[in-house]
Parts: sequence; C-alpha cells; structure tokens
Amino acid sequence: MPADENGRVWWRDGVLYQIYPRSYCDTNGDGVGDLRGITRHLDHLEWLGVDAIWLNPITESPNDDWGYDVSDYCAVDPSLGTLDDLDDLVAGAASRGIRVILDIVPNHSSDRHPWFVDSRSSRTSAHRDWYVWADGVDDGTPGGAPPNNWRNIFDPRRPAWTYDDHTGQWYLNQFLPSQPDLNWWNPAVRGAFDDILRFWFDRGIAGFRIDVCHAIVKDALLRDNPPTTPDDHWYVQMHGLRQEFSSMRPEVHDVLRGWRKLVDTYEPHRILVGETYVLDPERLAEFYGAGDELNLAFNFHFLHAPFDATQLREAVEHAERLLPEHAQPVWTGGNHDSHRWATRWCGDDPAKVRAAMVMLMGLRGTPLLYYGDELGMPDTDIPVERVLDPVGRFHGPRMGRDAERTPMPWTGEPGGGFAPAGVEPWLPYGDLAACNVAAQTGDASSMLALTRDLIAVRDELPELRRGAYVTRPESDGPLWVWERGDRVVVAVNLSGLLHTIDLDHATIRIGTDRSRDGEPVHGVLRIGPWEAVIAVVERA
Repeated sequence: MPADENGRVWWRDGVLYQIYPRSYCDTNGDGVGDLRGITRHLDHLEWLGVDAIWLNPITESPNDDWGYDVSDYCAVDPSLGTLDDLDDLVAGAASRGIRVILDIVPNHSSDRHPWFVDSRSSRTSAHRDWYVWADGVDDGTPGGAPPNNWRNIFDPRRPAWTYDDHTGQWYLNQFLPSQPDLNWWNPAVRGAFDDILRFWFDRGIAGFRIDVCHAIVKDALLRDNPPTTPDDHWYVQMHGLRQEFSSMRPEVHDVLRGWRKLVDTYEPHRILVGETYVLDPERLAEFYGAGDELNLAFNFHFLHAPFDATQLREAVEHAERLLPEHAQPVWTGGNHDSHRWATRWCGDDPAKVRAAMVMLMGLRGTPLLYYGDELGMPDTDIPVERVLDPVGRFHGPRMGRDAERTPMPWTGEPGGGFAPAGVEPWLPYGDLAACNVAAQTGDASSMLALTRDLIAVRDELPELRRGAYVTRPESDGPLWVWERGDRVVVAVNLSGLLHTIDLDHATIRIGTDRSRDGEPVHGVLRIGPWEAVIAVVERA
C-alpha cells in the first residue's frame, strides 16, 4: 500500500469530503453550482484539512435523477462545466494536497445513452445484449406480465420492468424507466467500463465511488425475489421483498476484482469506494475480498442506526469483529440520499451535533463528511412545488432527498455566497443567517472550528488514524467509551445526564466543550450531558 514520505496513506489516514456539485457554488448566475464553484472554494477545503473530495455525478445527463442517469460516461454535463474546468479543479486540488474522486454509475445508464438508443432499436441491434431484456409472462395481455416479481427501488408499488412496444420485450429498470439496467454478464459491457475508468484515471482522478455497487450483476435466470422475514432489517422489510436475485450476486466480486487489478496499475495510488447498500455486516465484509476488491465500503447499518449509543456501538463492534484484518472501515452519518445527520440523528440540537462529530472522528476508519456537515448544517424544508427528486415526487418531500441537497451557505447575505443575490437557486436556501461559513469562521467555539480542530487532532495523533478500536467496560446505555491504541480514550455521552469514568494521568485533548481542551484528568473524567471528549493518557 503506497505511502507518502511521512508513512501516510491518504485514503486511510485522511478525511474524505463529499460535494454535491449542483449545490456548492454557482459561478455563472444560473442558480446551479458548477465545477468552477468548487475550484473557487478549494482554500476552504485545504483550511479544513480534508485529503480528498468525492463529487456526485458530473457526467453528461438529462438529469431525470440528477446525474445518476448518464448519457455520456466520458463527458462533463454542460450545466456543471467542461472537461477543462474539471482539469483545472483536479490541478488546483492537487496543488493543495487534495485528491478528487468521481462518482461512477455502472448499474444503469440513461435511456438517452447511445448504447440504449441502439439497444431498443431492434432485437438484433449491436447493443441489444448490453441491457437486461426479457419476455413477459403470458397472462393473455399484449406483452404479458413483467418477467418476474422484482420491484422498483424508488417506488416498490411499481414493477422494476418497463414494456417496450417497439421490440415487444420488457427491460429492467430498478430505478426510473429512463434508467435501464446494464447487463454485466456481457463482456463488452465490462470492457467498456474498463475504458471509462482508464479515461478518468488518465486525467488524474484519484478514484471512484461506485453507485449501487452491490447490485450491478443480476441473477442470470431472473428468478423471483423471496419475501422478507421479521428478522430482516427494517429498510429491507419496507420494500417487501429481499433483493436476493436482483442484487448481491456472487459474480459482482469478479467485476470488482477486475477493477482493482486495473486500479493497482496506476501510480500514484487510486482507490475504489463502494456504495454497498448491504445491511448484513457479514455480506459487507465480502466486498473487501482478500484485499483485492474495494478499498472502502460504506457501512449503511451504522448510518441507518438511531442516535443511540448502544445501537451505534453494536454496529461498530459488529463491523470490527467481521471485517478482515486488511479492511479499512469508512464511517459517515449521511450523504445525498439520507437526511442530514444534524436533523435525522440530532434533531438539529447543536450539542448533539457536536457529540456526533467527535464520535465520527474518533472511530477506527476513514471519516467522510458531507458538505455542510462541518457547519452542523440541517435539512432544509422543501415546499411541494419545489420538489425535484423523483423519490420526493413519488412519496412527498419528507421522503424525498432534496432536503439534504440544498445550497451550501457560505454567507448570511442574500444568495448565501452560493449565487448572486436575486438569482433563484435550483433548490431553496435554508436559514442562511443561522448557519453559514462566514459567521462561524474565526469563532473558536463554532461547529466549524470544532470540525477543523478534530481533523487536525486526528492528523496529529497516530492512534486516531491507525490505533485499534477497543470498547471500554464503562460503556453502558447512553455512555459509549472506547480506546484507540495505547493512549487515546474517546468518551461519548448520548444522554441528558452526567456520567463519569475512571481515568488517571490524562489530558482532554479536544471535546465538544472547548473550554475543557487541555484540562488534566486525575482519577475521574466527567462527561456532561451530550458531551464528547478525546483524551490522551500519559504512559510511563
């Protein structure tokens, strides 16, 4: 595993930062964030101390699903900029020691992609077998019933199939009908994506976050999915069927191993990050392979846990028991598909938000922040008439994903520093005066200062980057205490009551109450309501 001159491996030792490009900064006054806007704020990211940024899809798209319906995998969407703009961003980031990771969407393309336009033109077209086509089940109606019982992920009331009148067959679309699923049993599809990865790696991209990583290969026989059981995770039960044959096929690991071989031919080191929506920790561990598949795999069991010390601790301990020795966990509280953890976990309570940030930075693994997390940015209420997300259109604003995708608040002024005053942003602003970068910059007690200082402390203390995780026996109920390496103790109190632990010859290095930074601990460490601290023990 290549390291720098200080022995650091950027994706293991650093902090990653996710950016939704449409919402970071609009430089041309059209209400949509763009690549130049990200470049404009690289100084903020350098100052914050992040090692890499992951960009949600920037590739050309009709934006039925806001970039996750790709019409050209090797072109930048004009609403976001140009390839030259991306090159400038990559170069500017590199000059500040920051890598750029892109989203890749291999499960499906847009129905406007030339591959699918050709695929649906006839049953004998060159790209017909690049997508999943099947005959319907004869039920006496034209075209028959859908080929199996697979349900749409965005709206489980609908089948995951769309009938094509022109060719008289059904095509698989697990998301929107305009997002047809690719056929990963076809070697030509695999070869095309190898070329796509090379195209971006050759432009200096440091890695990919793989969308729907666990589901790109489907059952070759298209067998029905079985019903859920009471033992299944609540998220699985919500969909009514276990996605046993529409995802998690063993052949997906062949694809990942092939990609990892390609990745490992590049210097400096590139990485693969998986959107592994796998709620069974045993299955999640499989995506690391023998160190020859993903470098990082998101833990959605942790993300979907309530803000409860026992349940979060159990999710972490389960992962620690099951992940192979070489595997690096990656921890995050939210992303573009999940309501912001400041709201979802913490109910927009500043004390809880600060405790959550200390928790994330204190765990063994790579932390990932979603833009605005450094401010404690909450969800934004979305009026019905402003809903853009297809999930929100199916199920209403609160079930949709627009609330966590709204513009980054750089200032409290009109336009929020995101767009010129008077320009209507693509999604509405939140309360700019209550949460913005300018107001928190220079305030030593702010959430922004806490986040920056936590990243710096993590960089300073090797135990926080590489030390083992061990739960301490004081952990009980709302109190969660763990050790990192030989001399670092993290204590998180997720309750409104005071707790204490035995700790001697230690110093609070950083905590949610910044007035306690540097406080010596002799015998007993007090942890107040919704407080979290990182302490360093003096070893003889």
